[in-house]
Amino acid sequence: MLPSTTCPTPADISVWNDEFQDADAEEVLRWAAARWGRWLVLTCSFGGPAGMVLLDMLMRVAPTTDVIYIDTGLLFPETYRLIEQVRQRYCITPRAVHPRLTLEQQAAQHGPELWRRDPDSCCRLRKVQPLAEALAPYDAWITGLRRSDAATRAQAQRFQWSAKYSLVKINPLVTWSDRDVWRYIHAHQVPYNPLMDQGYRSLGCRPCTRPPINDDPRSGRWVGFAKTECGIHVE
Repeated sequence: MLPSTTCPTPADISVWNDEFQDADAEEVLRWAAARWGRWLVLTCSFGGPAGMVLLDMLMRVAPTTDVIYIDTGLLFPETYRLIEQVRQRYCITPRAVHPRLTLEQQAAQHGPELWRRDPDSCCRLRKVQPLAEALAPYDAWITGLRRSDAATRAQAQRFQWSAKYSLVKINPLVTWSDRDVWRYIHAHQVPYNPLMDQGYRSLGCRPCTRPPINDDPRSGRWVGFAKTECGIHVE
């Protein structure tokens, strides 16, 4: 299977959203795998439970699909342990995507602990730019984005064109609630990050993540800054 030679049109995206409006997530994944094959990729943070649901589904319907994650060098120890658990359970090796700069190199160029002074720049260097490079070979990208995650994601669609990364962005769980996610996890005994049992609801890098401070599940991210997104899902 060769990569696509033409980009889907807005009309294509609209048709797909109409056709799969009532489809379950596994049906979306199965269709995407058949359409894009090796040019399809799943990103999984090994933090939020939605990503673990998608990983489990994908391993059953299209187990050869590439799985990548961004290793900023600042993930929680629990996150690294979950990655190892996934390797053993699913017999896969998720590919780590690393920033160009090590933490030491970043500190030398931008000063120590950039995340404390300019988290937008830190996220750009350690997350957004590495992901853009990693996604470049692919035509379609599966994410765990859900409308209930945050107000900034309330208009997300099941299929979208990402101008930022020049590929189709697929959000199979876009309409799922937290209850839907946890019901699946418990029904299928899917491994998940144990920090979820300690009050965390959204996990990122260790220095920038706390349990939520209000009803917004992302309110524990970048506390003290007017920031709720790392930039990966901001076009």
